[in-house]
Amino acid sequence: METSVQPSLIEYPCDFPIKIMGRVDGLPVKPAVYQKSDAILPSADDSITAIPVEHGGQDFTRAVLMIVKRHAPDFDEASLEVKFSRKNTYLSLTCTVRAISREQLDALYQELCAHPMVVMAL
Repeated sequence: METSVQPSLIEYPCDFPIKIMGRVDGLPVKPAVYQKSDAILPSADDSITAIPVEHGGQDFTRAVLMIVKRHAPDFDEASLEVKFSRKNTYLSLTCTVRAISREQLDALYQELCAHPMVVMAL
């Protein structure tokens, strides 16, 4: 069986928004089989954008930012968009990365979707 890769409709490099959704409480939404970085979370001394404590979501945000920065090291955390669901159960993060190739985006999506805290990545 032959598999062919279709040409990308995106012209690289480009700014590419990725929306990542997870639970505010940071609980895994799927079985923990994630091993890419052994789920290492940064310490409080690391310079990752803070989410207000009263809203929660800090562990999820840290985990997502670590993955995004691994694939797009030039990602500017100041551009991170954060939205909470009406009942404050889910958190949506929008990261606009400078995409340089389809392979970069594929690897980023694969790692995000494999993380146990991520419900969905669009």
